Amino acid sequence: MLLRPRRSLSPFETDAKPTANWFLKGMTGNVLNPKIGVFYVSFLPQFIPQGHSLIAWTFGLVSIHVVIGLIWSLTLIRVTQPLAAVLRREKVITWMDRSTGMIFVLFAARLAFAKR
Repeated sequence: MLLRPRRSLSPFETDAKPTANWFLKGMTGNVLNPKIGVFYVSFLPQFIPQGHSLIAWTFGLVSIHVVIGLIWSLTLIRVTQPLAAVLRREKVITWMDRSTGMIFVLFAARLAFAKR
């Protein structure tokens, strides 16, 4: 990264075939992610009024969470799309790779010289 950064964002040549059903793969990963379930089980019950329908309120709060996540994701996509052309430039790629490499070197140095 530091000495020989990439010149483009073109992917490496591999024998792997691209999967056609990317949506199903992503959805499965999200549904099977235990962190989301732990979040909903531990965080959301405190916002459900006592004596009200647990299922209805949980569904409502999860729906709000999903809508906020969609709005955030769409905002990120919309804002960063114009930056894609800049981020594909050779000089920017070189600068990002060298910066990332330097950060790794600094982390390694910090670990090497840390007192136990």
